[in-house]
Amino acid sequence: MNVNIQTVHFDADIKLVSYIEKKVSKLTQYHDRITKVDVYLKLDNIVHTIKDKVAEIKVMIPRHEFFVKQSSKSFEESFDAALESIITQIKRQKEKQAA
Repeated sequence: MNVNIQTVHFDADIKLVSYIEKKVSKLTQYHDRITKVDVYLKLDNIVHTIKDKVAEIKVMIPRHEFFVKQSSKSFEESFDAALESIITQIKRQKEKQAA
């Protein structure tokens, strides 16, 4: 599984990167054929003063691609919410295949 973490308009600290890598590595327990995971972290200025932390996750398995975008006040929170959603999508797709 190839994991790619990209940050837009800022540099992520080591703690955040290792947090994401640790969580992403657990995706293999939901699907064993994950080929690539892209994580994008962005600072979003919707209102001029408040910056929202946006996390996007793209997971690729053969013949399927899952994508989720979440935003909140912290990257960890955004990433966790996006990861939960990705896991739900992967489980749902796997159930469809089994049926």
